[in-house]
Amino acid sequence: MTRRVVITGLGLVCGVGNTAPEVWQGLIEGRSGVGPIQGFDTTGFPVTFAAEVRNFDPLNFVDKKESRKMGRFTHFAFAATAEAMAQSGLQITPENAERVGVFIGSGIGGFEIIEREHSNMLSGGPRKLSPFFIPAAIVNMAAGFISIRYGAQGPISATATACATSANSIGDSVRMILHGDADAMIAGGSEAAVTPLSVGGFAAMRALSTRNDEPTKASRPFDKDRDGFVIGEGAGMVILEELEFARKRGAKILAEVIGYGMSADAYHMTGIAPEGAGAQRSMRAALKDAGIAPDEVGYVNAHATSTPAGDGNESKAIELVFGERALSKQLKVSGTKSMTGHLLGGAGGLEAGITVLALQNQILPPTINLDNVDPECVLDYVPNVAIPHSFDVALSNSFGFGGINATLIMRRWTE
Repeated sequence: MTRRVVITGLGLVCGVGNTAPEVWQGLIEGRSGVGPIQGFDTTGFPVTFAAEVRNFDPLNFVDKKESRKMGRFTHFAFAATAEAMAQSGLQITPENAERVGVFIGSGIGGFEIIEREHSNMLSGGPRKLSPFFIPAAIVNMAAGFISIRYGAQGPISATATACATSANSIGDSVRMILHGDADAMIAGGSEAAVTPLSVGGFAAMRALSTRNDEPTKASRPFDKDRDGFVIGEGAGMVILEELEFARKRGAKILAEVIGYGMSADAYHMTGIAPEGAGAQRSMRAALKDAGIAPDEVGYVNAHATSTPAGDGNESKAIELVFGERALSKQLKVSGTKSMTGHLLGGAGGLEAGITVLALQNQILPPTINLDNVDPECVLDYVPNVAIPHSFDVALSNSFGFGGINATLIMRRWTE
């Protein structure tokens, strides 16, 4: 019997909200999660805003002693996983523990821990370093801590593929289930990179928007006046299960993951290949994996970071893959980073969850701040206002530095 993979739970944390319902409500209202940075003094920084997670207390998810051993990215992963697990109703028991795995990635890991401990060493020498420095900072510890918390003893990994990270985590988890190595996976990504070194570094490479006087309007995918991305933080997690495993325990199914594609640009360390050639290959690979025609896709949640080169090339890639369906604007495309900011390694998990919610609700979240569409971007980007839309299949793109591309395709669950 052919194995199939379904999503039974999701958890989201970002600047728009701290739970999936909060995030979804904010998105369909077109509400920006971007504002002046509160986490550190931005005096002298060329960029002073971000999409920070607000009103977040890690002690709602981990006890105080354990919390001190973790980076903020792990706190976010705990919150999103707790929400996803509660929705799924999945119980990990001694009988099934070896069949449940964890793939949780991060692009950077505990950046704030690295900065803090480096400062401690400079001021007081190596004896001032915390014994928890390394475990709190390294990328794989969100996956490690969560496997311990829930007792998941199956496959475990931590992807680190920049901004494709959590899409790869989800796609690779799907393949683990399809291959028979697991019956369920906790999968996604988390990031907490709104820190001085991170914001300063991305600003130094001129990747960030500098619209300091209008932070809520700074992320503007496909707009001709876009000038860079807005850094965000948070996590997106899904519970993936083999269909019969989920059915046997009476789980409510949210969507089915039917396709996963990857590709390399092999072009530039931070730039995107002309006409999104790598993105085209990734989308075509996902369509082939799903066994569907391009015309069956009704919505694309675009990577759409609001960078001058990135959005135009992704739009062209979508145009070339989907052809007349895209040009006639039957295919809808939107960039939700216009509201959430860019979660880097957490982006693909967040956007996979958003895509599932769009399928469930048959509503498309908008691309806000799209006031003057770039003449080279000729598709329907759901400008500024959410719209109802009848569709059964959706695609989500995630692209990372190094020319790494990942695409997920999900189908609405109607059985």
